[in-house]
Amino acid sequence: MKLGIGTYCYMWAIGFRFGDREAAPERPLDAFDLLRRAHELDVHLVQYGPNLPLAALSDAELTRLVGQANAWDVELELGTRGIETDHLTRQVALAKRIGSKLVRTIPEVGGAPAEIEAIPGYLKAILPLLERENVRLGLENGVIPALELKAILDDVGSSYVGVVLDMVNSLAVPEGWRHVTEVLAPYTICLHHKEFIIQRYWHMMGFEVQGRPAGAGQLDTPWVLETLDRAGATYNVILEVWPPEQPTLAETIALEDRWVRESIPYLRQFVVE
Repeated sequence: MKLGIGTYCYMWAIGFRFGDREAAPERPLDAFDLLRRAHELDVHLVQYGPNLPLAALSDAELTRLVGQANAWDVELELGTRGIETDHLTRQVALAKRIGSKLVRTIPEVGGAPAEIEAIPGYLKAILPLLERENVRLGLENGVIPALELKAILDDVGSSYVGVVLDMVNSLAVPEGWRHVTEVLAPYTICLHHKEFIIQRYWHMMGFEVQGRPAGAGQLDTPWVLETLDRAGATYNVILEVWPPEQPTLAETIALEDRWVRESIPYLRQFVVE
């Protein structure tokens, strides 16, 4: 088990756009900056997601990134979106190039959530390549109800296809994080640790969900890890944070960075490398 950081630790610093709203830093954090943050934090795993795609780097840049990661003893992992065979074939090739043993993806086809009944076919199509290249494919939960995702994985029936477990994302299904963890623990090959708090609005009509630094919210981290371990899961722990927007983007980015730096020492209590 390794403790790592990912691109979703620094969404505000990287920048993003949803609809007609955006977060646009003057100097967006890039792939090399993220690697440097890992080195500063003394963590030895970085997961690059689709919000900072390594496929966008030139061949020379990718070679330099891998070289620097090796020099700092930082393992790289790859994240993407989509389960189309051609797309995953390219991602597996990229994973091999950077030494990643895992490709994390969202079960989408053509940029939209994949039809449940179609997902096993896509996974079975890529399975021979995963086995040949010794790369595991992890589907992140949060769109598919846990029991339906379990049924998909049972249908595929391979240790090369599993779950990147994110309990908080499943609140959108909606499903509770304990239920999701218990159902998907045996299939978990990566854990996205995202602390949160759910509280009522002052008028008591409805709830607000916000992120928190690891250990400062309502997630029972020891219970999650114990549940995964009892299920025999083999996984790394990737920190993610959900800092709320502040009055300025600079303040939000500063809060994001502070939460990451506060979260890593907390998680080190539980992740023994």
